[in-house]
Amino acid sequence: MFIVLQVCHTPFFFAIMIEQFKQHLQQLGFTIGTQNLLPNCLKEFLQQANKELQTIDKTDILNYYEYIKNRPKKRGIGTLSESMVNHHIYSLKVFFIYQMEIGRITVNPMSTLIFPKPTSKPREILTQKEIKQLFEACTNHRERAVLSLCYGLGLRRSEAVKITIEDINFSTGLAYIREGKGKKRRVIPMNKSIILNLENYLNKERKAKETNVLITTKSGNKSSGENINNTLKQTLERTEIEKKITLHCLRHSIATHLLENGLSVENVRTFLGHKHLESTQIYTRIKNKQLWKLNST
Repeated sequence: MFIVLQVCHTPFFFAIMIEQFKQHLQQLGFTIGTQNLLPNCLKEFLQQANKELQTIDKTDILNYYEYIKNRPKKRGIGTLSESMVNHHIYSLKVFFIYQMEIGRITVNPMSTLIFPKPTSKPREILTQKEIKQLFEACTNHRERAVLSLCYGLGLRRSEAVKITIEDINFSTGLAYIREGKGKKRRVIPMNKSIILNLENYLNKERKAKETNVLITTKSGNKSSGENINNTLKQTLERTEIEKKITLHCLRHSIATHLLENGLSVENVRTFLGHKHLESTQIYTRIKNKQLWKLNST
């Protein structure tokens, strides 16, 4: 049940709408970061528009788009990045769809608007040889476990942080991702190397203080995404790889390698937990570009 906001546009009623929007994002399965970011973007728009919800039209949104493109950063110098501007517009897109669904508005002011997408940076992909170098550079079982989760199983950073001991079935060789992006579940088969790496970490090195998550800090607490990303950086520093690599680059890499080894796009899609096939097809373009470079040298 929600409070009907027919005529009010005071900060109090805006705050109610923003909180309800945040709860809506939570129900849809967005990450914690997105649950915080999009409502903050929406808050700025509502403050700028300062109008009743039902009277907001596409002109208000276009004016806001011009404003947000030129607004200085609240911290640092310069204006907002293309990516952050896109977040602001995306928050409005999701918000107005939600308002239509619950019957607060009868016309979606975003429905006829098209905005340029931010220029995407090229995805860094490690070669299979470079992946081997990473594993060889590991100095402890925890580093191998992180690589096994984020490369071997292709987990997102948020998934690697959440996966628990109970999610790993060593006897069947299956890993269960119970809450992926959009709360989408999937089951991933593990090869012998992954099983061995995770077993070694669990039995010989892992410490835990009242947590059942698989990857913990050295002190035994639940790891953060930044913590395990730093683990990857430490491993990377022992190699001669000069690429700027994050945990998500490992996910990109395994997807590309699976396609190179002949796995179908549909199976890679299942492996990664993509909702839409288009998301997986990005990797077919990456693979084709790499093959073209090899053939042209």
